[in-house]
Amino acid sequence: MSDEIRIGIIICDRYRVCAGGKCLRALDNREGAFSIYGGKEVKLVGYTACGGCPGGNIEHAPEEMKKNGVDVIHLATGLVVGYPPCSRVTRFRDFIQAKYGVDVVIGTHPIPQNYYKTHMALGTWNSPRWTEIIQPTLADEETRLLYD
Repeated sequence: MSDEIRIGIIICDRYRVCAGGKCLRALDNREGAFSIYGGKEVKLVGYTACGGCPGGNIEHAPEEMKKNGVDVIHLATGLVVGYPPCSRVTRFRDFIQAKYGVDVVIGTHPIPQNYYKTHMALGTWNSPRWTEIIQPTLADEETRLLYD
């Protein structure tokens, strides 16, 4: 039995042409939400967009990822830092976990500093709900600057 963890990433459709550079760098460096995999072998088995509001691809993409052996699905940091942040992100997490029995983590790469400053100035994340949501991707300022 392999100790390899197979992950999938679902990004916000606003960024559907994103090449995944920040997510893949963070995965390689085990930064942001990928820090939970420190010292473990990880394989990316799926990468897609949510399908646009209200997230039509959330219903189907996890099934394909599951066929590829996914252990954990990450909902990309873009769902948290885009403006406005995705109001459905926790519903996506809950749906995927309930329907597919797959663990879901909200976040991929660390929040870039420029997004962090903007959302803090706007008060976007000034609630217990958002404080919890951003926690896996809330790195120190030095790391956030590396993702600007």
